[in-house]
Amino acid sequence: MDIKNFEEKIGIKFKDQKLLKRSLTHRSFLNEHDNENLKSNERLEFLGDAVLELVVSEYLFEEYPERPEGDLTSFRAAVVRTDNLAKISRKLGLGEFLLMSKGEEMTGGRKKGYLLANTLEAVIGALYLDQGYEPVKKFLTKHLIPQISTIVKYRLDIDAKTKLQEKTQSIFKKTPIYKVIKERGPDHEKVFTVVVKINGKIYGEGEGITKQKAEDTAARQALRKVND
Repeated sequence: MDIKNFEEKIGIKFKDQKLLKRSLTHRSFLNEHDNENLKSNERLEFLGDAVLELVVSEYLFEEYPERPEGDLTSFRAAVVRTDNLAKISRKLGLGEFLLMSKGEEMTGGRKKGYLLANTLEAVIGALYLDQGYEPVKKFLTKHLIPQISTIVKYRLDIDAKTKLQEKTQSIFKKTPIYKVIKERGPDHEKVFTVVVKINGKIYGEGEGITKQKAEDTAARQALRKVND
């Protein structure tokens, strides 16, 4: 792993590069490397998720003083959802720096949306431990916060499945049908792949650690196709 190259990509120099390396270590990597000093990024992901929500919550609270709590909660959920974080990870090229097992890599691990989103949260957690709140806020202000105005303006926070159903009933006079086409992984780390069909044709496909998240991702993909 070229840590320096990754630091250049994200524009941040870590004080503790071991912490950064840990944030990029998927649990599958540990199965092939018997080293007591190696740890996965799961705990950092947990921390990063909380810090991410705090930064976004603070911004929404200050930027939209007239909005009720319900709207702010909905906006925040849209900002931090898996497919949105995965998109940022791809822009940063995060996937190429991930440490994972050969098996995980062979099944497309470097491109999996949920895995990329989780790793971005781990990097945020590592940055928080390494340098504190303000550098995390600066990082997210550059890469994530600019999306919020679009989400608010076009109400992209509204449930994708609801929007798709309204759209398809209006255009096709049909209701979209969701189907699980694949399940993989152990029970504690199950990943679902779902397709959504309209008039028997697949309009979207999504992955998620729950069926609901996979359906949501599939619905968002289908919405873009229907709108086009």
